[in-house]
Amino acid sequence: MTTLLDRPPASLYLAEVVEALASGESARVGRLAIGALTTEVIAARSSIFVVIRRPGRGGLALRAAFLLGDYDITASSNDARLGITAKSSMGTHDIEIRQEEFDLHRIRVTTRFRPAADILMPFQPRDLYPIDERGNPLASEGRVEAAQRGLNSGLLYFRMTKPDFGQVLYFQNLTALNPYFEATGTKPDGVVGGEWPELGFLLPSQAVDQSAPARPLKRGEEVVVSDAILVFRDAVGEDEAASARGFLQMLGAAYKALDLPETAYRDWIARSRRTLKDLATSPKATIRHYGNLYVHPYTASEYPDIMVQMSVMASIHAWGNWNGKPHPLEAKLKKGLGRFFDPKLGTLRRYLPNVGKDKDADAVDSWYLYHPLLNLGRLAISGDEQSRDLLLKSIDFAIRAAHHFEYRWPIQYNVTDFTVITRDATDGRGQTDVGGLYAYVMLQAYQLTAESRFLDEARAAIDAGMGLRFNLNYQANLTAWGAAACMRLWRITNDERYRDQGYVFLASFFHNAEIWKSEIAAARHYNNFLAVTCLQDAPYMAIYECFDSYAAFENYLADSGPDLEPAARMLVSEYCKYALDRAWFYYPDALPAEILAKDQRNGHIDCKLSFPLEDLYPDGQPAGQVGQEIYGCGAAFIFATRSHMNVEGATFRVFCNHFIRSSERVSANVLSIQLDGGETCVAGLSILRLGAGKLPKTTVRAADGETIRARRSVGKRRDYEVPSNGRIVLSWE
Repeated sequence: MTTLLDRPPASLYLAEVVEALASGESARVGRLAIGALTTEVIAARSSIFVVIRRPGRGGLALRAAFLLGDYDITASSNDARLGITAKSSMGTHDIEIRQEEFDLHRIRVTTRFRPAADILMPFQPRDLYPIDERGNPLASEGRVEAAQRGLNSGLLYFRMTKPDFGQVLYFQNLTALNPYFEATGTKPDGVVGGEWPELGFLLPSQAVDQSAPARPLKRGEEVVVSDAILVFRDAVGEDEAASARGFLQMLGAAYKALDLPETAYRDWIARSRRTLKDLATSPKATIRHYGNLYVHPYTASEYPDIMVQMSVMASIHAWGNWNGKPHPLEAKLKKGLGRFFDPKLGTLRRYLPNVGKDKDADAVDSWYLYHPLLNLGRLAISGDEQSRDLLLKSIDFAIRAAHHFEYRWPIQYNVTDFTVITRDATDGRGQTDVGGLYAYVMLQAYQLTAESRFLDEARAAIDAGMGLRFNLNYQANLTAWGAAACMRLWRITNDERYRDQGYVFLASFFHNAEIWKSEIAAARHYNNFLAVTCLQDAPYMAIYECFDSYAAFENYLADSGPDLEPAARMLVSEYCKYALDRAWFYYPDALPAEILAKDQRNGHIDCKLSFPLEDLYPDGQPAGQVGQEIYGCGAAFIFATRSHMNVEGATFRVFCNHFIRSSERVSANVLSIQLDGGETCVAGLSILRLGAGKLPKTTVRAADGETIRARRSVGKRRDYEVPSNGRIVLSWE
């Protein structure tokens, strides 16, 4: 029999796997089969293993329960489900195993524990072990592509190469474990990962605050201690594009197994109007320099900078287009933009010339050079000549910086001579996804001028980012714009490499997603589901990255067409759907006052102002520790204008939490609406009454003619749930 002595040192918990599987002496208590996979349950000395095999090609052993001492076990089964009950001195473990076969095989193993007495949960070893044909994990080899980062999704994505079992996505449904985290005072920070061949979930067994009294599980109170979803597929190519696409497909399969949180209608139109009023009237929002009006980055704090001005101004411009007339604040802010331009360098500076000596006027973050140009490009494409002129005056310097850094940008540098101030983040990487943002700006310039040099620049930047795999993401919104740039490049060049590289951007983006709903501490007061942490190593999700990613994905989907990977379409659409809901809770008036941070790094929180907080935390830390973002106030305008559709001549408007790809007025009182979200998902559609009076009588039908009944009517609003992919028909009287 193979022993631990045959290989380099490993955990003693691996010994039981070797003994139970390689020896063939443990009891087999149940079996299921799905497609090319077989599943059997093995009762070992102190563990119950679910063993999944691909005949002749190895498999996986999942430790579904770790028990202390002797135990009794019973089993029940049908064609697609196997139930196991194990009773020990600790209590009762109930294990449910479900198998499903669609285009990808999916197995879900849920373990519930009911203590026999008040118990401090003992240490539990990791639960996933790749094995060879004989059941030996020590003889397996493979490559882990992605593992949980911080409090993001509890996932592990790897390829097993020896034997050639294929690709595996392990997804721990952390939402189901909220009662366990609450009972024990623990949190799932980096709990899914490991070192080959000991992988998977490490149940946190000690409270975060170890100086506090111990928090035992209570006798007889059942909690979920694991809800593992495993998705399998035969191996695809090892290149990063194939791996990324496989990840998206398998993550999509896991996502479909989840019980998704409900979303609610959020009145982003009313929020936008309040925000405009506060921008125009609050002395904490703006400041004057050189006779011009500028926006503070935070509440009554920080010097005006170009990224802030452009973000707020471009968002107000979108609001004006949606309303049919520009808002006067846009012109006031636009008047002062020229002061940021340095004619000697030929670029926009981060700060105004009179910035205080407490700032390094020459220092610029790499993405800060390009993001203002992105918003200039959006304004220029909409017909604004001043923005076009300023963009084209600044574009050559932007290219010169890209050439100097060979399309691999540092964190921060001196804008006058490109001297690097900070090269890398703590993980040893620079701003790895700036190339995607740069490429999008170049494609905007190409659209405005038809000059081929801009197209060449976009291609060069995306090419330079190839090979980073799951380390591509630095800042969420930049990664989203990179995906949008790849999609547009594919449309222009017909080179499929760029469509596929877009999947790499998306895979890196969703690797940092929180695909779970936290109920830990203050997090129970807001929704974090499908949020993405603002930076690859950040502990919080941020409003600016949230709504800017939403805007980028609108462009990504608009350029995509029918050839887009369905899982990518679904995940992007679902991200945007939940963004409309969860972003509401960044506003301090939407949160209980007691969960707001007492002190801020920037400025202060004024709950009377309709400006969002920068930071919310999945582990329930106090909200708004960084500050109240005035530069994030564009969120309300972007969400309002993208989700609400005016209907000419009607007494109502339409809200949808998926992008409306097209609409057609079939007749005076009939509107055909096309959505292109996930094939198996649902969209929220609301009819909103304008002015006084009652809602008109409305009928909503699916493409097959089936009538969809309203879920609720509340005041001036009527809500429906409709298929998120396909055509629906709205008629009214």
